[in-house]
Amino acid sequence: MAKAKTAAKAAKPGKSMRGVTEERDGMMIDWDVPVEADDGLVLRADVYRPVKPGKYPVILSYGPYAKWLHFEDGYKTAWDIMATEYPDSVANSTNKYQSWEVVDPEKFVPDGYVCVRVDSRGAGRSPGYIDHFGPRETKDFYDCIEWAAVQPWSNGKIGLNGISYYAINAWQVAALQPPHLAAICAWEGAADWYRDKNHHGGILSTFQANWYDMQVKTVQHGLGTNGLVSRINGDLVSGPDTLSPEELAKNRCDFGGMIAGHPLFDQYHKDRSVDWSKVTVPLLSCGNWGGNCLHLRGNIEGFWRAASKQKWLEVHGVHHWTLFYTDYGVNLQKKFFGHFLKGEDTGWDKQPPIQMQVRHPGEKFVERHEHEWPLKRTNWTKFYLDPSDHSLRTEPPKSHDPITFDALGDGLTFFSAPLKEETEITGPSACKLVISSSTTDADLFLVLRVFAPDGKEVTFQGALDPHTPVQQGWLRASHRKLDPKLSLPYRPYHTHDEKQPLTPGQPVNLDIEIWPACIVVPKGWRIALSVRGKDYVYPGGGGARLSNMKNAFTGCGPFLHDDPTDRPKAIYGGVTTVHTVKGEENYVLLPIIPKD
Repeated sequence: MAKAKTAAKAAKPGKSMRGVTEERDGMMIDWDVPVEADDGLVLRADVYRPVKPGKYPVILSYGPYAKWLHFEDGYKTAWDIMATEYPDSVANSTNKYQSWEVVDPEKFVPDGYVCVRVDSRGAGRSPGYIDHFGPRETKDFYDCIEWAAVQPWSNGKIGLNGISYYAINAWQVAALQPPHLAAICAWEGAADWYRDKNHHGGILSTFQANWYDMQVKTVQHGLGTNGLVSRINGDLVSGPDTLSPEELAKNRCDFGGMIAGHPLFDQYHKDRSVDWSKVTVPLLSCGNWGGNCLHLRGNIEGFWRAASKQKWLEVHGVHHWTLFYTDYGVNLQKKFFGHFLKGEDTGWDKQPPIQMQVRHPGEKFVERHEHEWPLKRTNWTKFYLDPSDHSLRTEPPKSHDPITFDALGDGLTFFSAPLKEETEITGPSACKLVISSSTTDADLFLVLRVFAPDGKEVTFQGALDPHTPVQQGWLRASHRKLDPKLSLPYRPYHTHDEKQPLTPGQPVNLDIEIWPACIVVPKGWRIALSVRGKDYVYPGGGGARLSNMKNAFTGCGPFLHDDPTDRPKAIYGGVTTVHTVKGEENYVLLPIIPKD
């Protein structure tokens, strides 16, 4: 992004586009339309609509990535991957209006939709104070929905669509139940501010702080001539005013500091998490099997727990941002929205509740339809951790010897025997461990893995990282307290509302959630579980990266747990012991799907 910004500084914007309406590429475009929030602040929206006057359903998005920033200028490597590996994502469009993680209006407006993009408070063309996903921002989104519903070009039916940020805040605003919200498509969107995003198992993730620096501060409202000039229309991406660094800092929260400053699930997190009992709108939740550490859990929980009577789940693989723009993604979205926003006979009334792309090694996917989650025919199978030879077995081990590892180290890995037949693992998993620490706490990082007959680990193209394991789970031992109402054998649910420090050397029982997964493991391969004291690192090497991310990827993408203030060595740098207690043997519970 540095090159684009340097060029933008030297460039001078053309005429102001605020309030301009023009016909372009078969669309009428209203630039920088004012949308007043209930506190009087004026947000700015772009409206892409059919040339023919009429009342049309609306696809709306509200977020911080700057509606005038072209996809390629802000996210160069992501654009190149998408355009090269998925050419249909950029076909049948001039791509002039492509923007990060929202729909391409050239693929929706000709089909009788109005596309509205709103810059969220404090970002891009909208002034104000940035406080992501807070109650103020969610209420702004509500106001935008209701504003769009009464415009002369609107039929009063509003649909929400977009990836990641635009899916997360769609979950949130849906819980406010705007009267004109008719349907949402949440494409790879987390929902639990604490568990899905910022404190995995109680362990602080540094992703959000880095994301803020790279993707939000770079387009903050008030950068003016110090920011970018839009290739879309030649005007300034981040507003007409140019503020000082000090003024910019006053207009945004200390995002990373606020997250780190709330280590327990308190009101701060509750205000930014979804109340599923209030989500009643028809919804399509689209997840990614490789969405470890951020979105997948939210998509699954959204489908599973939302009160909506009309809800569907779709789960796919490969990159986080690509399939949304492909023919597969666009056709799925139009099939859904055509039914709920336009009343068309799209065949959605026959759509099964679950459409999953079943994952096989080598980035191969086979589409299959299901009717419930978890799958009713699941054979829940315990694989016991045997301390004698570090194996995974379906019978309890005979050895009860304790085994230890460096509490900040690579830990222990337990392997199954070579599989006697092809085995599908699809669904949530959980692990039962009895551990003690030489200190008053311990962090556990669990990694579900598969190995080929030659002994090499096989990884997958994750949502971001090209070397992603099957799945992961985490737990800070002092956060072991369970919610008895929400916990299930295959999905333990921790309250994270108090710390229960360990007594050094005294064993405790831990139930650890492993996020949902899907993999068909070939005959002769082995399943493995690693119990680690730090983030997974792909043993084959890493180094891939995206231009909008700070760190090179080594197996976990940008989702690391490496803040030394959250994991001081005095507490988390001791020795962790895994105890095998007769009658309470350690195991991982896997969802084995029988062959038809």
